[in-house]
Order: sequence, then C-alpha cells, then structure tokens
Amino acid sequence: MTVILRHPEGVVSVEERANGRRRLTIVPSNDELFVPRGECETTYPMALIELILGVKGPAYLCDEILRDEDPGYVQEELERDLLAYFDRRDFDGKRILDFGCGSGASTVVLARMFPSAEVVGVDLFEDLLSVARARMAHYGLDNLRLLQSPEGTQLPDALGRFSFVILSAVYEHLLPGERRTIMPKLWASVAPGGYLFINQTPNRLFPIEHHTTGLPLLNYLPRSLARVAALRLSRRTSGNESWETLLRRGIRGGTEGEIMDLLSDVDASPVLIEPRADGIRDRIDLWYAALSPRRLRRTKQSLRVLLKLIHHVSGYALVPNLSLAILKPATQPQ
Repeated sequence: MTVILRHPEGVVSVEERANGRRRLTIVPSNDELFVPRGECETTYPMALIELILGVKGPAYLCDEILRDEDPGYVQEELERDLLAYFDRRDFDGKRILDFGCGSGASTVVLARMFPSAEVVGVDLFEDLLSVARARMAHYGLDNLRLLQSPEGTQLPDALGRFSFVILSAVYEHLLPGERRTIMPKLWASVAPGGYLFINQTPNRLFPIEHHTTGLPLLNYLPRSLARVAALRLSRRTSGNESWETLLRRGIRGGTEGEIMDLLSDVDASPVLIEPRADGIRDRIDLWYAALSPRRLRRTKQSLRVLLKLIHHVSGYALVPNLSLAILKPATQPQ
C-alpha cells in the first residue's frame, strides 16, 4: 500500500513495506528545489512522518529522519568527535545539555549513547520541539527532558549546571548578537571541571563555504559581496534571501578564536584541549580519521601534512568543521 502526502513544495510517496518499515520517495514541485536526500526508509509511524513534513517540508524530510535513524549520520559524528576527547564512562550519571537541539536528532542520539546520563534538550522554536517530543515518545526515552528557550538570547529558568554543554551543528545558526549574549550564559552553565563542546560547525577560515552555499572563497568576502555571490551562484539559495536569513542558515560558520573570545570574560578562563584518542593528537588528525581511506588516499595524506604544517606555523587548524572541547577549570590560577 502506498500513501501520498501532499505539500505545497512537493509530493511524498510513503510505501508500506512487509518488514514494518516505510519507504519514502520525494518529488519536489520545483525542479530547482535543493533536496539533499530524495529517498529513505524509516520505522517512524505515519503521524511522525507527517509532523516532520509539516515542520521541515519535503526537501529535508528524509534528511531529518536519517539524522536520527542512520547510525552513519549524526550518531557517527557525535561518537567520533566526543569519544576522541572523552571516554564513555566520563558521561555516566552526568548532566548533559544539548543546546539548540532543534528537532531532537542529536538529543535522542545522546540519550541512547549515554543511558545513565540526564540529557536536557533546549531550543527556541516550538515547532521543532514538537518533533523532538514526538521522537522522545517514539523511543520511550526516560532520561531526556526538552525545554523551550524564552528567546534567542536567554536560557530557560532554573536550568542548573551541567558537566557537558553541547552545541552540535548549532553555533553557525546563531546570529552575531545572539552569539555575544548566549555564549557567556552557556559557559556560566558549565559546572567547574566540566566542558563546553562544539562540533559540526563550519570553520569560517576554511576556503570553501560548504554548509549553506557550497561556494569557494565565499568565507573571505565582505557581507555585501558574499550575499550577492550566494544568491547568484549557489543553487542552494532561493535568490531573494536577506543577509540575516543567510546568517540564520549558517553561512558564516565560526572560528576558534571568536568562540574563545566570547568565553574569556566570564567566570572562569576557558582552556581548549586537544583530542586524546588512539592515533589522534590534534583536530587535524580528527578530521583525517573521518575521511574514507579508499578514495584519493595519497591526496588526503598530502593535505594532512600541509594542514599540520599550517597549524605548526600559524596555530590554525584549517579543517572544514570545528570540533572544540573547552574545559572550565575546577580551580582558577592565582
């Protein structure tokens, strides 16, 4: 049996499979609509599929589902990045804040990864949280809470402190004013001896703006030229988006220096630590470990050597995405 779901931006065919799964096929109404994943299979019930379609639209329906259900997507990214810095046992019985949890993909992954931890997901947008709550109910997770921020520069009341505050693919979506206001508040919510962890945020220093437009050298252009180039040259943009809309979509990414500066004047001096997993001694090694070993192996090895040299000379880890673990010392130096 096949069910047809209609949306102003396209049609979704949902085929019921014999194994209890559902096969989704997306046909956009506009050929120019960017659809990162046009087909997928899922165990989600129809009500949850329809909810995500209403919130995300057809273009990102499969992408949003797979962020949770595909172990090679968000789960792999979080496990690779987090466990490069920490041991799984470091999370036992701890409080974890997933700030900017959105539709809850990263939050439910964290709750499954660390079942003895208390995971709190926080987001500004109620429609996204409605999807997160439906996911939480779908999995029956009892170590997870979801809260709404009162506004983009505020945290929910009585949130408390956390051993780990995580921003997974979030920082790039904060507007400049929000970054200046909310980052010190998030740092204040880290318990002494705890960590602020940021991953999957595009590195503003990287030569290619791969997150929002896919354009080379865009990161180095001033805002006026960057907007014109983004709207005229990238098929991922609609052609009439404002600069603020592009910023909200993540066009400017972030840098290590910017983030450390935002935390430096709060209640404890931030300490950036390096990953410590086997064979991984810095963030360039961490980036290299995520690459496929089968394609362009020698090219990637040469690029790794070049990035190591740049890091040694300049101090910059010129990798596509930031993966930062920032320690709040338990005691401050006198």
